[in-house]
Amino acid sequence: MIILVLNSGSSSLKYQLIDTQTKELLAKGNFERIGQKNAFLTHKVKNQKHKFELDVQNHEMALNIIISKLTSKSCGVISGIDKIDAIGHRVVHGGDKFKSSMLVTDEVIKGLEECITLAPLHNPSAIAGIKACMEIMPDKPNVVAFDTAFHQTIPEERYIYPIPYKYYEKYKIRKYGAHGMSHDYVSHRVAKLKNVPIENLKIVNCHLGQGASICAIQNGKSVDTSMGFTPLGGIPMGTRSGDLDPSVVTYIMDKENISPEDMNDILNNKSGVFGVSEVSVDFRDIEAEAEKGDHNAKLAMDIFIYDVSQTIAKYAVAMQGIDVITFTAGVGEKGIEDREAICENLKYFGVKIDKELNNHKNIEAKVSTPDSKIEVWVIPTNEELLIAEDTEKIVRNI
Repeated sequence: MIILVLNSGSSSLKYQLIDTQTKELLAKGNFERIGQKNAFLTHKVKNQKHKFELDVQNHEMALNIIISKLTSKSCGVISGIDKIDAIGHRVVHGGDKFKSSMLVTDEVIKGLEECITLAPLHNPSAIAGIKACMEIMPDKPNVVAFDTAFHQTIPEERYIYPIPYKYYEKYKIRKYGAHGMSHDYVSHRVAKLKNVPIENLKIVNCHLGQGASICAIQNGKSVDTSMGFTPLGGIPMGTRSGDLDPSVVTYIMDKENISPEDMNDILNNKSGVFGVSEVSVDFRDIEAEAEKGDHNAKLAMDIFIYDVSQTIAKYAVAMQGIDVITFTAGVGEKGIEDREAICENLKYFGVKIDKELNNHKNIEAKVSTPDSKIEVWVIPTNEELLIAEDTEKIVRNI
């Protein structure tokens, strides 16, 4: 099958066109700044990269342009829209309603809309992408895959918060996690590379990027994860605070006389390493300033490194041991110094990183020394392939 995989952001639309039979990536790209000035599309086919500056007002317009590029004579890879068999969509939050990937129906869309409050930065754009596909390609099946689904195996005592239980019963407030497709893919990939059944492994996967989460994966199942009720929880991220003393939130709201909406904006868009460093949302920019001696930039990175290290150590308790630590996503795959610093904090556990092996970006590799008690791997994630495979399974059963 030829599957179009879409990852819709509030002002972006990432895509991959995948042949699930050969697992070949036919084309990929990203439409950025949708609805803003200077919108542009980056379209990649094999080793060729094309950039188009185009004004688009919404996701439907962006999708129309993407399809025109996929089918064009100059940079296309398919002869027409009829060659696309189905569309798979990444959805960040499925709440308590969605426990696996599923075919899109009117009832599913209604359920997604009810989950908007759980992922206000992500779910509305995913719904916009789905509706755009249904408008442009009404005869094609759409499938939704959830970042939260992988974490449905977390034990109750680890997902229930110590607040009055009635709030779970009334509002389903609990830990849901995120990045499930990435954690699922990486854990299975490292098991395959090691040639060890995943049922025999205790893995801590570190998905580190603008959004970041860590997951304890035992016997192929998520048993704990750092993100919580929403993607705001856990370790500090690009602009997201991660976990805080809850009193910090109410204290700031009282002192600054601000609304819940404004506080939500501060925690989601103005905090994290950006909030501390006051430099950038890009880890590379912050690290560059830290090297120049900027105190706040160095402090932001120190906080990030410590919290990641501490969370990995915590999951030794969750699984009663760790066999493998994996790093993935933007910072995880490219952050040579960050991986080294995190592993240095874990030397008490017998973690030893080989600096020469670690000195690379975006390549699958074991980077720990032969005598390290816990193996350390870098595994580029491939959430889109997992979504494509889920989409194919569901569509074949229609």
